[in-house]
Amino acid sequence: MSRAFLRDDAEGEMPRRNYGLPARDDPGYDRAAARALLEAARVSETQLAERATGYYWGEPVLRRYVEEMLVEAEEARDDRLEQVARRFLR
Repeated sequence: MSRAFLRDDAEGEMPRRNYGLPARDDPGYDRAAARALLEAARVSETQLAERATGYYWGEPVLRRYVEEMLVEAEEARDDRLEQVARRFLR
């Protein structure tokens, strides 16, 4: 494959998304971080959310918040959010 089609430096060019996270010491930070990870996964931008939140996909500390969001997604019939929440909880 021609190198013209490869973007070795593409990661460095990713747009910075504002996830609206509270301060790290805010009691609601973990809940907001969980939501940011799921919303990013919805649009295939998990890596950006991991960098923004400081948490990796599947982080056990966030599990209870993701479980709550799964219930919300089921009630709202939000299939995509339900899908990414279930994937997080595997």
